[in-house]
Amino acid sequence: MADGIERGARERDGGEEDRRPALVYPLENTPDYGQAVDIAPGVKWMRMPLGGSLAFINVWAIEDDGGWAIVDTGMQTKDTSQAWRKVFSEALGGAPITRVFVTHLHPDHVGLAGWITRKFSSRVWMTRLEYLQCRMLVADTGREAPQDAIEFYRGCGWDEEALETYRARFGGFGKGVYQLPDSYHRIKHGDEIRIGAQTWRVVTGSGHSPEHACLYCPELKLFISGDQVLPKISSNVSVFPTEPDGDPLSDWLSSLARIKTLVPDDVLVLPAHNDPFIGLHARLDHLIRGHERGLDRLEKTLAEPRRAIDVFGALFARKINGDLLGMATGESMAHLNCLRTRGRATATRDDQGVVWWQAAG
Repeated sequence: MADGIERGARERDGGEEDRRPALVYPLENTPDYGQAVDIAPGVKWMRMPLGGSLAFINVWAIEDDGGWAIVDTGMQTKDTSQAWRKVFSEALGGAPITRVFVTHLHPDHVGLAGWITRKFSSRVWMTRLEYLQCRMLVADTGREAPQDAIEFYRGCGWDEEALETYRARFGGFGKGVYQLPDSYHRIKHGDEIRIGAQTWRVVTGSGHSPEHACLYCPELKLFISGDQVLPKISSNVSVFPTEPDGDPLSDWLSSLARIKTLVPDDVLVLPAHNDPFIGLHARLDHLIRGHERGLDRLEKTLAEPRRAIDVFGALFARKINGDLLGMATGESMAHLNCLRTRGRATATRDDQGVVWWQAAG
């Protein structure tokens, strides 16, 4: 299990048709940790450190009645909490945090929500599925890896060494999350929420996480996209042992198509990673096309029976090493299950519990 932290493989550059659209990045300045950049009246952009290949996460502050509402928090680390203390005292002028919006359950987004809400006696605003699944995953901390999960990854083709590594690392999700509040304020798709002087509309998606919340402000032409739409990487879409037959990729593709009908192309997209950009519809189209091409390549690979670990070359441009095995397996299973949903692939389990996939017909 990949901790729920997105580490999606960078998109393939397989020729002219795979090239990313020419997005516009209109903001010249980027914030240092602990600082803020004004991007619209009453809206500030901050960054929190992550380390690793992603390096940072973008978080946002929206001027609210009596203080500031913030969107996403970064992971629970000493460096992140220090950056927030500087933001509170300097960039936000010592004003209180009125509420904490969390786009989804992954630790780099929800990690310090409990700390901030306790500090300011405020409340977390999340969708129901994100809050409940986050509570479930945090509760796995300290548990032994369940047998269902071992059988799932054995079925994908993992050897005993990989399974032992999984056992040793299981339950790490909660290490990046400060204790969650025992209550929350539920938000859902279509809600219109007044934050200070503007109204923000909740637009949800799924696939990367179960009920990911984006925030769209028509008046300011801003779209806080979280991980639902990123300009330079494609968010991780994975099958996990808790729902081995799930089809998150179909959910993901449907979500991207729906966002195109709900949010206009002229918004400034405020993503969780990389820089704010203009070009939402082109980016949505590119993400959809990229996954559809991946499905086509995968189907060709299944001319002969393959395990999930045998199809990485059809989906990823980079070599998959041990640290990426969990993410790559989850994404491969998402594509395989999607092909099966579409009637384009079948799966058979052998006597050793290994699942073999083949193109239908």
